[in-house]
Amino acid sequence: MCFIHRPDNVQVGDVLVLTKPLGTQIAVNAHQWIEKPEMYEKISYVISKEDVVSAYNIASDSMARLNRTAARMMHKHGAHGATDVTGFGLLGHATNLAKTQKEAVDFVIHSLPIIAGMSETAKVAAEKIFDFKLHGGFSAETSGGLFVALPKSNAEAFCKDMEALDGWPAWIVGDVVKGTCSAQIIESPTVIEVDV
Repeated sequence: MCFIHRPDNVQVGDVLVLTKPLGTQIAVNAHQWIEKPEMYEKISYVISKEDVVSAYNIASDSMARLNRTAARMMHKHGAHGATDVTGFGLLGHATNLAKTQKEAVDFVIHSLPIIAGMSETAKVAAEKIFDFKLHGGFSAETSGGLFVALPKSNAEAFCKDMEALDGWPAWIVGDVVKGTCSAQIIESPTVIEVDV
């Protein structure tokens, strides 16, 4: 049976859930830098080679996991809208979703679930190698998760079902407020280190 969810019914009071961690791009790059001593040396004081390999494995497992369970749970828990998080990054896709809403709402993102070790690695890389814009919400994700707007009363159950069925957590990362159909990440978001 096929269910279609229109992405434009997000309501004030909904919460925003992310179903996969951020940081796949930086994890893959950091893994490649292990083979290039001149590159790895620039990040070596914030992350060990072993932790880079661990992050790479988490990223690979995340990228290999389908969004099928999340799509099914959207139907079960009454999602009001969703988008995937891929090439435009979390904030890019959130902004695009916000612009399609029937109601005048804003998405306020307060938490960033990031693959363990990649938050600090991204900060150092931004200064010494390349700015992936991870904390700004514009880091591309490969086979990223779904960014889902759910009624607040259903969000915890959605997250519990995701973990029970997929073996991976999902996170409440933001709130929907009255606004002008835009999205933002707060100035100092909570970084959730994801080490599955």
